[in-house]
Amino acid sequence: MASRGGAAPFRSSDGLSTRQASNSDEVQVRIVDPMHADVDDEIVGLRSQVRKLKNVAQEIHSEAKFQNDFMDQLQTTLVQVQASLKNNMRRLNRSMVRNGSNHVMHVVLFALFCLFLVYFWSKFSRR
Repeated sequence: MASRGGAAPFRSSDGLSTRQASNSDEVQVRIVDPMHADVDDEIVGLRSQVRKLKNVAQEIHSEAKFQNDFMDQLQTTLVQVQASLKNNMRRLNRSMVRNGSNHVMHVVLFALFCLFLVYFWSKFSRR
């Protein structure tokens, strides 16, 4: 076999080769088959595709987190708006009780007056 130092990797005529690994104490052995010489290229291609998929998954994760945070803020705002609306409705009901329900009667009388006005206008316009 090859030495562990900085010597050139060993190659045999049968397709056996050594390659220095990232850690200097390890040696990787690779068998090169002339029939399947493109396997290493395919593996490299698959690794790059896996890296791309990993990046896409990380982007999806960060976008999902952003959307969840946005939804939480929206929900908080909605709760605040509901509380404000409830308080305003309570104030409106109190003022209606305090001032009496004369406003409702005035609206009903005005609507009846408008209906009679339209009725008489349609009666006199036909002549």
